[in-house]
Amino acid sequence: MRLLITNDDGIDAPGIQTLTRAVARWITEGENRSAVVVAPNRNFSGMSSAVGDVFAHPDVPFERRVIAGAESIEAFALDAAPALCAIMGAIGYFGTQPTFVLSGINAGANVGRSVLHSGTVGAVLTGGQLGLPGLAVSVQWGENVHYDTAAEVAVDVLTEIEGHDGNFLLNLNVPNLTAAELKGVKRARVSTAGLVKPVSPTEPLGDAGVVTLRLGQASPELNDVSDEELDDDGALVAAGYAALSALRGITEETEARSDLVLRKALSAIERHLTDAR
Repeated sequence: MRLLITNDDGIDAPGIQTLTRAVARWITEGENRSAVVVAPNRNFSGMSSAVGDVFAHPDVPFERRVIAGAESIEAFALDAAPALCAIMGAIGYFGTQPTFVLSGINAGANVGRSVLHSGTVGAVLTGGQLGLPGLAVSVQWGENVHYDTAAEVAVDVLTEIEGHDGNFLLNLNVPNLTAAELKGVKRARVSTAGLVKPVSPTEPLGDAGVVTLRLGQASPELNDVSDEELDDDGALVAAGYAALSALRGITEETEARSDLVLRKALSAIERHLTDAR
């Protein structure tokens, strides 16, 4: 298993540093394991799968780095968004052909609608488009963030999926707890939790000005529900469970309803073109 490690908080962030050290230990405990870090040189949070205008800026500055406690793993800091780091690392710009993308540990949970906008998840989805399975790892924000707990769970996931074929994409969210306090790991669905909350218009908008976002929590507060009723990612994290979700990247939609809409659109356009001729 050859890991490409990246993130969206930047190579100096404590999350990726903790994760890389855990991976370095994991490598020594098995066979045919290796890793390379190809990560942004600064914070690129919320970039999703954006790569920027690579046509206008085809030259990507990089710098070798050393991650303390993981000196055996080559590390590169790029002036590039997470998705571009994933692309460049995946197709061999840094001397290895990885077989798996590991992204994180993000500072803050990536659950619900934030999954779409997360650069941490975006790097994994990008790897998936290149045929690589991947795991995005995030930890609930709070005081004294327990990155070590998230790293421990992530390595456990890696150990279990090592050797499995398939282009699977996983999203792991871990509560901000010690390993002893963690209640367990559960499969989760992607919830409807969102960061930007709706508002009701109060005054007419002028020609210019400022719109202040009303922000909520990506992980909602725990409601009064039993453990059996917990199945969405945000609620599980709030309840003290690590939440593991399977994601699907960009792919053709084949459901009957979508196919019907597509066929009607194609037929209408064809009729229009025929009439125009």
